[in-house]
Amino acid sequence: MKKLTLILSLIVLAMTYTQAQTKNQMEKKIINPWEWQNQRSYVQAVEVKHAASTLYISGQTAINAEGVSSNADMRSQLSKAIQNLEKVIGEAGYSPANVVRLNVYTTSTEELLSCFDLFQAWIAKHGIQQATTVLEVKGLFETLKVELEATLVK
Repeated sequence: MKKLTLILSLIVLAMTYTQAQTKNQMEKKIINPWEWQNQRSYVQAVEVKHAASTLYISGQTAINAEGVSSNADMRSQLSKAIQNLEKVIGEAGYSPANVVRLNVYTTSTEELLSCFDLFQAWIAKHGIQQATTVLEVKGLFETLKVELEATLVK
């Protein structure tokens, strides 16, 4: 009888622990008072509760593995910046779906918008719903035209 009581007590303890863990799992809530931002592939706000960890990624650009900045066109640079961002995300043990904030710095919003489909395809591919700010800046490092700065949670 003592063994049965002990086993039942352990089962109840395990169930209680599992329920507590489930309650403390990360929750992500999207806040969109409007719908127009959906066509631009971002959300107005992301609320995160019970995050286990947060990853802050420095601006990722079109720099190759040897540290050489690209002098290619905006589309090529955006593609390489996305690849570099994905590499950092993966190395940290996160997924692109964990992105909650993505700031985009560009030397030309006009050029960026001409290849925005590339950015939107990446967002859609990973089901990312992130707060975003796009800023046109006077210049970036060396010959770079676009930089992606991200915050991720899990």
